Amino acid sequence: MLPAAAMGHDHGEHGHDHAGHDHGEHAHDPPGHAHAGHAHDPPGHAHAGHAHDPPGHAGHAGAPAHEPQLARGAGVGRILFFDAFSGTAGDMTVAALLDLGVPIEVIEVALAALPVDGYHLHCGHRHRSGIVATSFDVHVERAQPERTYSWIDATLEQSALDPGVRDLARRIFRRLGEAEAAVHKMPLDDVHFHEVGAVDAIVDVVASAAAIAWLGAEVVASPLPMGHGFVKARHGVLPVPPPAAVECLRGVPTYGVDVAAELVTPTGAAILAATATRYERWPAMVPERIGYGAGTRELPDRPNLLRVVLGVPTTDRPVTGAGTHVVLEANVDDLTGEVAAHAIEALFAAGALDAWATPITMKKGRPALTISALATVAQADAVASAMLRETTTLGVRRTEATRTERPRRVTTVATEYGPIRVKIAEGPFGPAQRKPEFDDCAAAASAHGVPVRLVLEAALAASKG
Repeated sequence: MLPAAAMGHDHGEHGHDHAGHDHGEHAHDPPGHAHAGHAHDPPGHAHAGHAHDPPGHAGHAGAPAHEPQLARGAGVGRILFFDAFSGTAGDMTVAALLDLGVPIEVIEVALAALPVDGYHLHCGHRHRSGIVATSFDVHVERAQPERTYSWIDATLEQSALDPGVRDLARRIFRRLGEAEAAVHKMPLDDVHFHEVGAVDAIVDVVASAAAIAWLGAEVVASPLPMGHGFVKARHGVLPVPPPAAVECLRGVPTYGVDVAAELVTPTGAAILAATATRYERWPAMVPERIGYGAGTRELPDRPNLLRVVLGVPTTDRPVTGAGTHVVLEANVDDLTGEVAAHAIEALFAAGALDAWATPITMKKGRPALTISALATVAQADAVASAMLRETTTLGVRRTEATRTERPRRVTTVATEYGPIRVKIAEGPFGPAQRKPEFDDCAAAASAHGVPVRLVLEAALAASKG
C-alpha cells in the first residue's frame, strides 16, 4: 500500500502511455525521457508495476467524497462520453474513470489476475486551470523483460479476468499491435513492447477495459485533436502524431490544432478506437457524473485534461446539426431496372455508405421505385448530386439521422489459400462479427481449385486465432 503521504501528491507524475515497442520520447515528454512513449513524463521517470493497494485506496483517486462510488452496471442505458479536448493517453483514461467514480478495487482485481509484477501504482491529484483532476501513474520497481504481442494476447486469453474485461482488453491490444505491425511491416505476433512500455501498456489497457466494462455504458468520443512537431524515439525522430497513433485512428475523426505536442498516444487512441460506437462534439444527453484525468505537462493553450461524462441520452435533439448522417430519397416512375442499378452504383461512387431501391406505387396506380442512400453529413451533397444526375427525379428529400455504429476494422489473415482480408466489427454489442472479403475468397478459391466456402471457413478461423 502507498503511504498516506504519497496520496494526492504530484511527485513522480507523467502522462504514461505509448505502448509502441520502439517509441521513446513523445511531445508531452521532455528531452531525455527514455521509456516507451508516455504522453507527459519528466526526465528519468520510471514506471511499470502492479496494483497492490487494498480497498480504501480509491478514496484518494475516485469520485469526490460527497458522491458515492459507481456500482457495477451504473452506466447501463447511459452514455460514457470521452471529451478529449486536449487529446487522450492511457493513463489519462484510467485517471478520468477513477475520478468519475469507478472503484480502484475494480482495477486492482483485474491487474492482480495477470502474471505481471515489479511495479506499483500511484493515484493522486493535479491542478489544471483551477480544476482538481485525478492522476494515475505506474512505477517500475525492477527490470522488466521485453514482451511480444503474442505473449500479451495469450496471457490475457488464459488469465482469470472477467470475460468481458478480457475480451475488451484483447480487442484494444489487437488494435495497438496491428498498428505497430503496420508501421514496422512485421508480423503481428512478432511486435514487441520494450520493458517499461509493455507494463505501462498492459496496466493502462487492462485497467481501462475493467473500468469501462464495470460501467456497461455506450462509449461515445469527441473527435481527437492532433498536435504537430517531432519526437525522439528509440530508432530516431518521429513526426507528431506518431505513426502508430495514426494507424490506431483509422476511421476515427480527427482535427489539427496548433500545439507542438503529442496530444494522442497510441494506447489512448487504441482504447477509444476499440470502444467508441460513434464520435460527436457533444452527444445529446443529460450529464450525471463528470470525471477528469490529468496529464503531466502544461500545455500552452488548454488544460491538459481528459474529461469523461456519464449521462442519460436524450431523444429531444436540436433540428439542425444533430444528425451524423443523412438519408437521401427520390421517387421515380420512369426508370428501367438497368438504369436504377447504374444509379445505385453511382451513389456508392459518390460516397454513399449504403444505397437501395424499394418498389412503391405512385398516383394512378403506377409502379415506381424509391431510390435511397445513406451518407455522412460531409458526403450528403455529393450523393444528392449523383442522385439528381443519374435518375430522372426533379428533387431529393433529406432526412437527418444518427447512426449507432459498431467499430470496425479490416485485417489481413494468412490462410493456406493465401492472404485474405477480413472485416471485423466489434464494440460493446456482444461477440465480434467477422466477414471475409468475398472477392478475395473467390479469387483464392479459383486459384486453388477449391469451393469458395472452404476459403471462407479458413479465413474465419484465421481471424479468430
